[in-house]
Amino acid sequence: MRRKGFVDLQVNGWMGIDFSQPGLTMQEIREVTLDLLRRGTIAYCPTLVTGDPEMYRENLPLLAQAMSDPQIGEHILGIHLEGPFISEKVGARGAHPRCFVKRASVRHFDRLMDWADGKVALLTLDPEHRRAPDLIRHAVSRGVTVAMGHHFADVAAMQAAVDAGATCATHLGNGIPNKIDRHKNPLWWQLACDAIWGTFITDGHHLPPDLIRVALRAKTPARFAVVSDASPLAGLPPGQYEAFGISVVIEESGRIYSDESGGLVGSHSTLIECMNVLASLKILDEQDLWRVGQENPLKLIGKPPDLTESLWGCEVEFDGTKFTAVPL
Repeated sequence: MRRKGFVDLQVNGWMGIDFSQPGLTMQEIREVTLDLLRRGTIAYCPTLVTGDPEMYRENLPLLAQAMSDPQIGEHILGIHLEGPFISEKVGARGAHPRCFVKRASVRHFDRLMDWADGKVALLTLDPEHRRAPDLIRHAVSRGVTVAMGHHFADVAAMQAAVDAGATCATHLGNGIPNKIDRHKNPLWWQLACDAIWGTFITDGHHLPPDLIRVALRAKTPARFAVVSDASPLAGLPPGQYEAFGISVVIEESGRIYSDESGGLVGSHSTLIECMNVLASLKILDEQDLWRVGQENPLKLIGKPPDLTESLWGCEVEFDGTKFTAVPL
């Protein structure tokens, strides 16, 4: 079957272009968007990680402006703020710089929303801070989907977040320490909670196949969405680089990790590559593969599940085992 391309809610950058670095230009946003179109991603959310306030002040208006660009605007669904309201704890924080992490604050969020001209579609935050429920309620009232992520919260905090309106867990199975209690940890509760969706990085590095199988049984294809978490270094050849202010290695396999901590630093994949890893596990039929890679991401941020049909651009074909981007 051939359909319009996939929808990715978490793209940090591509081919050396970083949405979270100073000096971002409209031409670079166009380059990323058009290259993703050629590679099977028809719509996406540019994602800003935790960073310098000046970066937000410069880049949020630019990304908002890009959403009105006649060439690429319809392919940008809204901005994903992955931070700055995340955990300071080592392991849960991931590659986000600790010095720019902020506590949950309605006032600070509104400043970011103003810079973004109200075009934030998704907010990932740590539910553990005592003011997190207030921020969640406020963000939801402004039309933003709120997800829990980069946290190590207890059950009470996670339940309070859900009660306040959080509806998702960002890249579930990642963004937590490598060593956790076998029973008392955020992973099991978030998998078990039917009130929240989960986004999952199925690039072959972030999650083992057995965890993906368990996650699909827990969330079912109705509440499971694939994201790439594409690093700004995604698409570049193997070697040593710098990203997010740290030394990073890209292996021949495509695994991207911190030279210092050994932790993963985003993925090297586009969404079609993540979908092909998932398809290779033979867990889902074709209908459900399209569901988790195209329809569900749209639903999660409040967009019509058939939105892609009205968009110009890429198509993707499935031959029964593998997805292939159809040349534009």
